[in-house]
Amino acid sequence: MRAIWTGLLAAFASMGAAQAADQALIDAAKKEGVAVWYTTAIIDQFVRPAVDAFQKKYGVKVDYVRANAAEIALRVTTEAKAGKILTDLIDGTSTTVILRRDNMIEKWLPDVKLPARYIDPEGYWMATNEFVLTPGYNEELVPATIRPRAWDDLLDPRWKGKLAWNVTPSSSSGQGFVGLVMMERGEQKAREFFAKLSKQNVTGLKVSARQVLDLVIAGEYSIGLEIFNNQAIISRNRGAPVNWIAMDPALAVLSVMSLPRGAPHPNAGKLLFDFIVSPEGQKIMRDSGELPVDPDQPPLDPGLRPGPTTFRALYLTPEQLDAGLPGWTKVYNEYFQ
Repeated sequence: MRAIWTGLLAAFASMGAAQAADQALIDAAKKEGVAVWYTTAIIDQFVRPAVDAFQKKYGVKVDYVRANAAEIALRVTTEAKAGKILTDLIDGTSTTVILRRDNMIEKWLPDVKLPARYIDPEGYWMATNEFVLTPGYNEELVPATIRPRAWDDLLDPRWKGKLAWNVTPSSSSGQGFVGLVMMERGEQKAREFFAKLSKQNVTGLKVSARQVLDLVIAGEYSIGLEIFNNQAIISRNRGAPVNWIAMDPALAVLSVMSLPRGAPHPNAGKLLFDFIVSPEGQKIMRDSGELPVDPDQPPLDPGLRPGPTTFRALYLTPEQLDAGLPGWTKVYNEYFQ
């Protein structure tokens, strides 16, 4: 697990604009008439604006279902066992890797030039956006003078019972936090830290990282660990008393998109995939407050993205995340279960 990338975006030079969708693909998608998309993205934030723009541009209807990555993988697996896949497009941080183990992912990618780390070299996935996981805090409960700035600051007795995280194994969970600390400090020093942190009575919640942040905003907890830093800024811009902490390092992961094998509307799925990673789709991603992968669409708040002038992050591919989670979960259970 030491094969980790740093968050130095300038190191990647293979950049360029997406190509327009092929007319034959457009015609075939229009003939199919509909694309079904299983997505982990937030509906009101990105999915609905993207779908509206796609339908207006191509006249192809989009039906979508929102769930987390594990739920999507289970749903597609269940459909496959029943002999009828119902979706044409999937996304998530781990969905593709789970399904690929059972040969349930089609090998196809849009003709888009992106930095190399955003594209599976074997052709099974392409990233649509990245997530940066950091602590988020309630500004009314955590004044700037006492705000934790490093992991060891979380051990201060004043935070006992006031910390929370998601406990569904993923990058945005207690297990993801455990993995981050282990990768950065090594197992022995990480375990010493976990033994101390466990005494802080971190609350484990079976909810999404977004919901953890909402509970922090509501004042139920002072600090949420492993939240998406852009979500804190989206809420802050809407008036919520919340912000995020650039603890060094952060964990950065990719949300990737793939085509399920045996999709009922494969061409419509390909066209929607192409649209989301196109400059037009990536601009919608940017305007929604997410961190797009198109280098020509920088985040609305450039400070959210790791880099040489902001903060450091450990980047994981979906495969690295999948490989690490079982071990991290085992260690998490030893200290925090």
